[in-house]
Amino acid sequence: MVETMVTVSPDLLYKHVNAFSIIRKAYQILENDLEIIELLKMSNIMAVSRLKYNDHGIIHARVVAGAALELIDILSNAGVEMTYIRDGIAGGIDEVKIAVLISSYLHDIGNSIHRVNHELLGVLISRNIVDRILLRLGFDRRKAIDMRQEILHNIYASDYNVQCLSIECGIVKISDGLDMAEGRARIPYRLGKLDMHSISALSIRKVDIELSQDYKRPINIIIYMNEAAGLFQLEAVLIPKIKSSGLESLLNIYINVDSKSIKYYPKE
Repeated sequence: MVETMVTVSPDLLYKHVNAFSIIRKAYQILENDLEIIELLKMSNIMAVSRLKYNDHGIIHARVVAGAALELIDILSNAGVEMTYIRDGIAGGIDEVKIAVLISSYLHDIGNSIHRVNHELLGVLISRNIVDRILLRLGFDRRKAIDMRQEILHNIYASDYNVQCLSIECGIVKISDGLDMAEGRARIPYRLGKLDMHSISALSIRKVDIELSQDYKRPINIIIYMNEAAGLFQLEAVLIPKIKSSGLESLLNIYINVDSKSIKYYPKE
């Protein structure tokens, strides 16, 4: 069931984890896998401690996963057919959610090697991890190979400049861009990073998503900001991801400043 409106946060993931036992099992495998946890830790050491970027660790992974699972429900309720189901990769929406959950959780682990080309690095180091997760979930070898390739596609196409080739990939990519609220920028800001990215992120109070009344554009994204500096985060991070997601015709973006709501995307 899609709620009227939800806030993008780590807690959103638990709504979906608690609703389906197979999603909960996949989540527990991810959270208890030593290699995954260490790679996420190293991603933050490289990205946050050394480069002073925003969070790319386990909290970010949870935020993206929760938002992605919510977007699946919104699109499904609006009658949008998932690519994996259409193409025979997934047997149902539960399998779609498993692939998207794993993709969301692992999409940034390439940062554990370097920020440069981290999407491609993530594909290379995720292959064996994804194999063992899918086999532990009980998928046969043939299905596991197919789903693995979709997951690796999602990780690779999280790059701004790579076009997503499935609805599910676009969901992961946009969800990555939705983790933009102020909490994500606090650590680099405390470490002394003062630039437009950190100032912009600190200007965004929260991000909500909801099922729109317009079923042609079923996703509404509402971004609450303290000041217009937050617009930089939209233009530099979220909009480029939307434009290569393949889902740009399925969503609206509204900004809320001083309790005034303005439609921001698409431009009318």
